[in-house]
Parts: sequence; structure tokens; C-alpha cells
Amino acid sequence: MTNMEKKKLLLQLDTDPQSSVFDRVVAIDAGAEHIFSHGSVKPDQVQGLVHGCIFTRGPKDLNRTAIFIGGSDVAAGETLLAEVKKHLLPNWGLQVSVLLDSNGCNTTAAAAVRAAARHIALKDAKAVVLGGTGPVGQRVARLLAREGADVVVGSRQAQRAAGVCSNIAALVPGARLTPAGTGTADELTSALAGRQIVVAAGAAGAVLLPKSVRLACASLRIAIDLNAVPPVGVEGVDIGDKAKERDGVICYGAIGVGDTKMKIHRAAIAKLFERNDQIMDAEEVYALAAGV
Repeated sequence: MTNMEKKKLLLQLDTDPQSSVFDRVVAIDAGAEHIFSHGSVKPDQVQGLVHGCIFTRGPKDLNRTAIFIGGSDVAAGETLLAEVKKHLLPNWGLQVSVLLDSNGCNTTAAAAVRAAARHIALKDAKAVVLGGTGPVGQRVARLLAREGADVVVGSRQAQRAAGVCSNIAALVPGARLTPAGTGTADELTSALAGRQIVVAAGAAGAVLLPKSVRLACASLRIAIDLNAVPPVGVEGVDIGDKAKERDGVICYGAIGVGDTKMKIHRAAIAKLFERNDQIMDAEEVYALAAGV
């Protein structure tokens, strides 16, 4: 059987008890021909699963086998990614490409930052990420910092925001990051002062930015809300907004960002089958998003 005849196989490692149907549908639409789905995957199970991928085909055919890591727990997904990397054998050419997108963390963050970049140069832009200590918020802050933006990382607990800033600074040399407590209206007003971009990436159903505080921020140009569960995270932004101007601010809601997120997700799955040596996390997914 030639390389062109080999089926595109995707190993889905999901940390939830039942592997995501959503992720399976996207994978099929992106060109995966067979999906081997495993739920409740733990780190001690990874070695056998990875070896099942890399020892069944020759190195020249391993670009047609790939691994997708998903589930609702991003930290657990990150642990699986680290474990997968330990059991690949790149020196022998025995490796496959891997994508981490637990809870849509990387594709959503990439879509949000790309949305902002359509309207403002990110280098030296002043941004604030609300819910910045969550998995998506951290990635949004990280990507903005890599683009050269000055980023306030907002959290109801300022200490947690400071920890996230330290973690991102270790990954992004020269990053300009400021932690901020955002639990009260006064704290929010202070965090937004002089900011041009706000991204709300907090927990579902929590209003992170009341309309009164948003309207008081005269410098604001772009508001992006990633919460689709009522009440929305940025009050006054509709979940379907896509570059919709409201009160002089360009607004995106969760569905408005979601269209781009889906395109990025499909493109990332498709890219897995181009080579067998890719590890796709936030930065790699974001780079891919430039062409979507």
C-alpha cells in the first residue's frame, strides 16, 4: 500500500469520560478518515496509545496518523500533551503530529486575538483580558503579549493575576504585563483606563464588564466577549456580533468569534496530516490562524 493509499487516522485522547462528539465531527469535516476515540484518558495510559500510533506505520507514512488532545479540563490536557511528547521517538523518525485544544482553548484564543488584529495593530496596543487567569484568558494574554501589546491581566483575585503574569513572562521575553484585581466597579474602571481592547474570557454566565463601566472607558475601541451563556460577559454585546459597532466600539460576541474559531479548528486538524513532526499549542495554532 502506498503512502497515498494510507487512511488518515486520528487518535482522540479526551480527558472526559465520554469523548467529545463535537471534536469528532470537526475532525471528520477536516479530512480525518478514521477516529479512534478514548475517554477518561490518564497519563499512565498514554505510552501504549502513542506507541500504537508510531510503531504501526513506517516513518514515511506517519504523516497520515495524528493525535488530538481534548476534553473540558485544560490542565489535564496539558498534562497529556507533556506525556505524549515523552513517548515520541523523533530521532528514529517515529513521531506523529499532535494538537492540543482542550475546551477549545487554543482555537478560541487564536480567533479572539485575530479578530482584534483586524481592526488595530497589536504592537503597542493597550489591552485588558478579563477572566485572564482561566485557560482561554491566559492564552489570549500570552498571544497578545507575543504580538507586542501592553496587556492587563484581570482577575477577581489580583494574586492569581500576578501569578499568570509571571508564568507568561517566563514564556514571552520582554512581555509587558500588569496584573489587576477586577472584582469591583472601581477596580474594573481602573483596569480599563486607557485600554483600547478588552477581551472577556471568564466563566460562562458571569458578567465581567457591566455596560456602565464599558461606556465610561473613552479609549475603548474593540470589545470581544467569549461567553455564549446568558448573561454574557460584556453587557450590551450580543453573542452574534461580528465587527458590530456599538456605542462607538467594534464588538464581537461568542458566536461572532466562533465562526473563525471553527475555521481555525478545521484547518489545524487538516494541517496535522501535512507532516509528522508538529506539536500544535497556542502559538502554533495562532500562526495557522493568520491564513484562515
